[in-house]
Amino acid sequence: MITAFVLFGITLVALLVFIGLYIDETHRVQETYRKQYMTEINHASREIELYVAHQGDVEERYKRITSFVTCANSFLFLMNETSDKQIIFNEVTTCLIKYPEQMSERMEDLKKSFDDIYANLDKGYEEAKAVVDSVDKMGR
Repeated sequence: MITAFVLFGITLVALLVFIGLYIDETHRVQETYRKQYMTEINHASREIELYVAHQGDVEERYKRITSFVTCANSFLFLMNETSDKQIIFNEVTTCLIKYPEQMSERMEDLKKSFDDIYANLDKGYEEAKAVVDSVDKMGR
C-alpha cells in the first residue's frame, strides 16, 4: 500500500513537470511566431516603400507584398491573437489579391499601418481597417 502511494506521488510530480514543460514550450513557440509575424510585417513595409518609389519590376514587387502579407496573416493565425486582428488581416490579404488596381493606389496608407503595427501600436490595425474600408468591393 505504501508503495502504491509512493508511485502515485512520483507519477503526480512527473505529470506536473511535463505540464510545466509543455506550457513553457508553448510560450516559446508563440514568441517565435510573434517574431516571424513582425519580420513579415517589416518585409512588407520595406517592399511597399520600394513599390511606391517604382524601383524595379512593379508587378513583381506587388506579388512580393502580397506574399509577405499572406505570411504575416498565417503567423497571426498561429499566434492565437484576437479575432479582430485576424479579420482585419484577412481582409487586407483579400483586398490585395482581389483588387490590385485599387490597392496599388493605397500603398502609402498600408505602409503607414504596417509601420505602426511593427511599432506595436494598435492604431495600425485601425489604419489597415480604414484602407480595407476605402476599397470599392463592388468593383466600380
